[in-house]
Amino acid sequence: MPYADLHVHTTRSDGTLEFEAVPAAARQADVSVVGLTDHERLQPLERPVVERDGVTIVHGIELRVEPDGGDRVDLLGYGVTPTTALEELVEDIQRNRLERGQAIVDCVEDRLGIDLAIDVEGGFGRPHVARAIADHPDADYDYQGAFDHLIGAGKPCYVPRWVPSFDRGRRTLEEACPIVSLAHPLRYRDPASALELVADLDAVERHYPYGRAVDTEPVERVVDRHDVLVTGGSDAHDERLGLAGLSAAQFRALELPAP
Repeated sequence: MPYADLHVHTTRSDGTLEFEAVPAAARQADVSVVGLTDHERLQPLERPVVERDGVTIVHGIELRVEPDGGDRVDLLGYGVTPTTALEELVEDIQRNRLERGQAIVDCVEDRLGIDLAIDVEGGFGRPHVARAIADHPDADYDYQGAFDHLIGAGKPCYVPRWVPSFDRGRRTLEEACPIVSLAHPLRYRDPASALELVADLDAVERHYPYGRAVDTEPVERVVDRHDVLVTGGSDAHDERLGLAGLSAAQFRALELPAP
């Protein structure tokens, strides 16, 4: 098992893991360090890195950005010390998330003639809608089917959301975080273009559970070419931590603040 899982989501965004349950989930997975990287959400932590019940917790964030002329990508910031600029950006994104979330819910309910009975509130995302659809007795879609037929990109109830530019997102994270990394580089439609962005970052997510065989050589070349650090994590949206991550030596190389 990895020493550090630096890509974990909680109920503050679209995960099912409660913040208070993070230490127990980490111990269950034999993980010593957890990076909380909820989508465009700050954590209720008093310092960039803290210790809770014997587990080190890193205040992180995942931020979707849009490069000039390229596909949207996700950045991971670690060791967050909230700044005014980051707080304002998160607030703008969350406001748009709620407006978009309500539009998606309204569309699904109108199209299927059902009441999803979900509250569109802080941290809301499409996984919340997909789970509500799958749980509804009168909806003929499971979780993945909801994305494939209703709320996925290009589907009838998909509504795009606003994201900041790559340059604005990167600058905002750099002011608040000592480490900014490109998330899951081989998940994008054009991995080569995504990897070109690493030249302007501190790190790239080298270790990630893609769920399929991938050639990681392009990532290794970028790490060597730009002499950047590596990050890694499971991208957990439930209680199963430690599917991917860093060794103790790789985590220490990040030189994040001590708890």
